[in-house]
Amino acid sequence: MTAPAIPSIANPRLVFWELTTGCNLRCIHCRASATELMSPDDLSTKECLDIVDQLAAYAPFILVLSGGEPLWRRDVFDIAKRAVSHGIRVALATNGTLVDEAMADRIKDAGIVRVAISLDGADQGTHDAFRGHDGAYDAAIRGIKHLQNLGISTQINTTVSKHNAHQLPEMVELAKSLKVDAFHLFLLVPVGCGLTIAEDQSVTGADAERILNWFYDRNLDSGMEMKATCAPQYYRIARQRRAESRRAGEAVPAQMPHPQHAGHPQKGGHPTDLNQMTRGCLAASGVCFISHRGSVQPCGYLPLEAGDLRRQTFEEVWSGSELFKDLRDLNNLDGKCGYCEFKQVCMGCRARAFGVTGDYHAEEPFCIYEPNPQRKEAIGAPWQA
Repeated sequence: MTAPAIPSIANPRLVFWELTTGCNLRCIHCRASATELMSPDDLSTKECLDIVDQLAAYAPFILVLSGGEPLWRRDVFDIAKRAVSHGIRVALATNGTLVDEAMADRIKDAGIVRVAISLDGADQGTHDAFRGHDGAYDAAIRGIKHLQNLGISTQINTTVSKHNAHQLPEMVELAKSLKVDAFHLFLLVPVGCGLTIAEDQSVTGADAERILNWFYDRNLDSGMEMKATCAPQYYRIARQRRAESRRAGEAVPAQMPHPQHAGHPQKGGHPTDLNQMTRGCLAASGVCFISHRGSVQPCGYLPLEAGDLRRQTFEEVWSGSELFKDLRDLNNLDGKCGYCEFKQVCMGCRARAFGVTGDYHAEEPFCIYEPNPQRKEAIGAPWQA
């Protein structure tokens, strides 16, 4: 297949692909509203391989295979191998419960460079309650160890909500004790099953501010790759904290907080680049999401269709989508995000704005920062009070 010409627009850094909504767990926060059954609407193997061939023109980037539970699909490794053959770095996002020794062998054989396993509690009771399945915690821990025994890079993903926010220090210590390469924190976004628990389980904006300041400190002293996701205000906080240190005459790291493991070379000597420091919200600019039906969205938590890979090529969607063009223009941001001095490094979570207000241009609902009001008049950009 002939690769499409690459336009001048920036290439994606991360493509998240929901291979199926089928899953063996019933997590109360699931974006995919997963079920036990494979959907008849799932892309076929042939369709998946064709999409991979189209994505090849944008390599190198990171393709994250997710679900539902991606290991629920029998052809997941065929898809991964095809991507690896094109120079695409492949990661796997799984609940970990299906990763036994044999599955770990298959993951390694497919050339997958990292496996992210979700742990949403520092103990069995908390995690299993959130995941809706007794034994999920122990199975996930076993999965991590099976992968590590084969030298596969591992990562823990934790969705933060009221049920586990108090356990975050324990979660970091657990990640360190398990010797995983990375710990990624996700602030809950009201979408999918998360819509039904958003008001009860979402942390407040003030809580998010405290958590992300704590996370900045752990990023500096944990000795582990750490990243805040669906929390673009972290990039504002990091810059504020660095400025405070400079004003106080304290030593400031040479760069923004960055991972210590992400640059480790993998097979072939290429760095994984799994946590390169950029800006907050990358939806439609550095990140996009492909659904199990082939729908392309700005991210997995912003359920608006930019295109359909059953009718269009990936290049047509990435370069030509009016939704993507709209999101890439920061002048379209409303509310205080529209005139915030940090909007170039933060942008606010467009998915959370949409989930709370129905308008993805709206200001970030979780952010308590108040930008300089004089900027409203100075900028003169479209905004709403």
